[in-house]
Amino acid sequence: MQTFQQYIGGAFEDASETFDSLDPATGKPWAQMPAASAADVDRAVKAAEAAFFSPEWSGMTATQRGKLLMRLADLVAENAPRLAELETRDTGKIIRETSAQIAYVAEYYRYYAGLADKIEGAHLPIDKPDMEVWLRREPVGVVAAIVPWNSQLFLSAVKIGPALAAGCTVVLKASEEGPAPMLEFARIFDQAGFPPGVLNVITGGPEAGAALTSHASVAHVAFTGGPETARHIVRNSAENLASTSLELGGKSPFIVFDDADLESAVNAQVSGIFAATGQSCVAGSRLVIQKGIKDAFLARLKEKAEAVVIGAPDDMATEVGPLCTLKQRDHALRLIGASVDAGAKLVTGGAAPEGEGFYFPPTVLDCSGAPEAPCLSTEFFGPVLSVVEFETEAEAMEIANNTAFGLASGVFTQNLTRAHRMIRGIRAGIVWVNTYRAVSPIAPFGGHGLSGHGREGGLQAALDYTKVKAVWLRTSDDPIPDPFVMR
Repeated sequence: MQTFQQYIGGAFEDASETFDSLDPATGKPWAQMPAASAADVDRAVKAAEAAFFSPEWSGMTATQRGKLLMRLADLVAENAPRLAELETRDTGKIIRETSAQIAYVAEYYRYYAGLADKIEGAHLPIDKPDMEVWLRREPVGVVAAIVPWNSQLFLSAVKIGPALAAGCTVVLKASEEGPAPMLEFARIFDQAGFPPGVLNVITGGPEAGAALTSHASVAHVAFTGGPETARHIVRNSAENLASTSLELGGKSPFIVFDDADLESAVNAQVSGIFAATGQSCVAGSRLVIQKGIKDAFLARLKEKAEAVVIGAPDDMATEVGPLCTLKQRDHALRLIGASVDAGAKLVTGGAAPEGEGFYFPPTVLDCSGAPEAPCLSTEFFGPVLSVVEFETEAEAMEIANNTAFGLASGVFTQNLTRAHRMIRGIRAGIVWVNTYRAVSPIAPFGGHGLSGHGREGGLQAALDYTKVKAVWLRTSDDPIPDPFVMR
């Protein structure tokens, strides 16, 4: 059993309580994690608040902050193998994915390192003589960053990077499901040279989350997770009137027209739903396929799905590993059963294999003729694809937008004008055309509807961690007139 500590005020320490973290490949405990109490959360927030007002941080130039973030980026890159190993062990995400993703996470810190001294104010052409008015962008203060277990180093980078670039300080709460990579990240951060308290890393359950999001000294809450938890966070934030940015779930349409490059579209669909074992908020979980090519597409898709290598997540040959928790597997089985009862047809997969671990095979459900099948509207967070056919472009648009979510979408067509019509009409924060799951620190990421609000990545994310101050300067040397003298 390995043991991890929380990171508060620049020091590593034990929490008053601990919990065991399970290895998803075996279902057995492998590490002991700290469970932050409300008192731990209070100390972490106070440490972040003290750091925010300290001359060591508040007096630092934006360029100096950028250099520290660049040093952090280099350390993340150097330690990527260790971070990937821990994420694979604690979440079941396969090593070939964690290795590639974490290496790219360093680029997010590099992007925000370069952006730190480019967050600018503005001069206003004010309509009053003898007045100069300009705007300053200043950091909002203490940020509560809450991340789930999946892609947590990426999902924390798009919060920590812009928050620190803007001059904020952060209390990061890692998910109690697989927090090891974030607790290890704290050790890496500690080596970068930031003042104590600029970043604090804790983990724990609902008690810690409620204490953090309702704390009087928290100015902004950045959350990635499910809509139900987000509702609790918004209610909690009413206590401190903190602003929020919410990156939530999805039920993303993957739309394929009959003029698409079929092989490219099939390969992108396989990656879009089965990569990361389907445990991705942007998973292309609804295949919206034109009727004339449906049979040919599903035949290729079934062949590729059944050829996927399922195995131990630490094996580089593995393409699909276990789900992170037993609860996810049980949820998938219940939802598949209910969908079949509603008329969906199982194309492949659908049954959990025997043996240890939380494994689940790539699964395809044909829901054509079963519009009420719950798999079409409920997020699996697993390797399960729901298929629905269409005949016209208008019908494809209607199906794509028939969801309370609005995070991501994909459109496969060689018709340029059609692609533009779909881009305009799809209600989602991301539209990929003839590709899927592409990301970059330069591009914003976020959704509409139950997929949340606010953006992560790009310049806008950094601006979201700032507030605007208007400064008025009177330039006349003449005395200010007596306001009560009639003229």
